[in-house]
This record gives sequence, C-alpha cells and structure tokens, in this order.
Amino acid sequence: MKKLMVLAIAFSAIKSFAQQDPQYNLYQYNQMVINPAYAGARDAIAIVADVRKQWVGFDGAPTTAAFSVHSPLANNKIGVGINAMSDKIGAKSISSFYGNFSYILKLNNKAKLAFGARAGYSSYKFNFNDVKYKDSEDAAYTDLNSTNKGALDVDAGLYLRTNTFYVGLSATHLNQGSIYKNSFLVRDTGGVGRDYTLSYVLRPHVFLTMGKSFVIKENFLFSPSIMVKNVASKTTVDVNLNFFAAKRVWFGVFVRQAYGFGALFQVYVTNQFRVGYSYDIGTGPRKYLGSSHEVMIGFDIKKNKSKMISPRFL
Repeated sequence: MKKLMVLAIAFSAIKSFAQQDPQYNLYQYNQMVINPAYAGARDAIAIVADVRKQWVGFDGAPTTAAFSVHSPLANNKIGVGINAMSDKIGAKSISSFYGNFSYILKLNNKAKLAFGARAGYSSYKFNFNDVKYKDSEDAAYTDLNSTNKGALDVDAGLYLRTNTFYVGLSATHLNQGSIYKNSFLVRDTGGVGRDYTLSYVLRPHVFLTMGKSFVIKENFLFSPSIMVKNVASKTTVDVNLNFFAAKRVWFGVFVRQAYGFGALFQVYVTNQFRVGYSYDIGTGPRKYLGSSHEVMIGFDIKKNKSKMISPRFL
C-alpha cells in the first residue's frame, strides 16, 4: 500500500511537470525531431543520429537517443522520412517510431512552404528493478511491471524556408494518447478505504521556431534564432546566437528561459558529413543537477549541387 502511495505521488509529479518530450539543443541542425514538415527540407537524403546525456552525474537523469532519415521525392514536391527515439528517465523508458510525410509547395523562386504530418507508436515501460523501494505484492507494482504500455501518436507541422530564413510551427501528441489509467482501492491502518487513480496521458507540445542568416562578410554569417515552446499553458523561450565561418563551422551560444545557458557547434568534416556537440548547464538551484551533453552526427547524400551560399543548417 505504501508502494501505491509512492506511485500516486510519482504519477502526480509526471502530470504536473509539463514537458514530456525529450529536450534537445541541436534541433537547430535537425528540426525533424520537433517538426514533421521538415522532411525533405535539406534537398538531400539526410541521415542523423543524436545522443543526449542530461544532468550528468545525477542518478536516473534523462538519456535520449534519436535517429532520423528523410528525403525529398517527386522533384522536391514531397518529403518522406522516419524517426526513431529512445528516452530513459528513472524507472520509465520510452521507445517510439514514426513515419513522416510532407507536401512541399514552391511559393516563388526563393521560398517553399511545407505541410507535414507523422504518425507512429510510443511504447512505455516502467522498470521497477530500477526502484529501490518496492513491494512485489502490491497491485500497482504487478499491473505496471507486467507489460509495456503504449499508444498511437500523431504530430503535425508547417515549415516555411528560404536560403536565409525559416519559420516553423508544429505540435506533437495531437491525439493525446492515453498511456496508462487504472484505479486502486487502498485501506489505511484503520480499515478506511480510499480510491486512487493513476494515469499518464500524452500532452500536446507546441513549437514555434524562427531563424535568419545575415552575411557579415565573405565566409562569415550571423544567424540568430528563437524557439518558443508551449506545454499545458506553460511557455518557455530559447534564444540562440549562431555564427558560420569558413563555410565549415557553425558555433554559438543560447539561453533557455527558466533553466540556464549553453554552447554548441557543428563542423562540416566534408560537404556531406557533419558532426555537432552541445553543452548546457542550469543557473541558480538548477546548477546542482549538473551539466548536459549532446552529440550529433549527420550525413547528406546530395541529389544535385546546392545553390546556397553555405551548407544548409535550417
């Protein structure tokens, strides 16, 4: 029974903590992780792998691995792709797989607008082997630990881009899939019974991204960008200041509202192969959680020669 009360508190914390999706810093270099309309946006077959270790040194902290492949088809009129993601935090682990589709409308010689959607399945596992306090005879333990829980998941987005500007709007978990819901009767030492309901429903996450590149001088660009994220009426903002030098290296710093700051870079090892890294740390009490690290590798198989003045990162 104590176990059930612990679980009730844990699920209440999950519901009250707005963000359910993994946190990424290198989304600027691979917006497929937040926007299905990005499929086909690199005008190449783009393959990206990303690993993030959040709050290093904090036991049970989030660890995320993501993989995506996408490409334009039909003379760049549509984009298709797949996403796979694994995320673990404490006793909870998530595995997801999605298929992406985007319709790309050419507005003029400089601008394209994409309408995108993706659908897939997310599997959730509660591994009580990672919980130090547990009662294997508790009904909640038996129910949660016996099988994987999961739900169908649907996302959608818009993505407008030119060679030097982009703006994206996307939303995840539009169908608000129900992962888990069950009720339990718990009696206290006096024999009085109380009903507890444990539930976990996927909440929509809305993302607005915008960025613009400015030529400072030959082979040197300045590219500020922002991301506004809203989950359950809670809004946060990322402000990013990035630079591109020698047509090979992206580097910059960012500030995340209500968290802290960080730095990142991306290097084009070749015209097709790129490597990225980011570091962030919280401020105030959040700094005691420790720093976070993210590594990304990407490979672009170009179908034709790009007309852009620099490799696309948008």
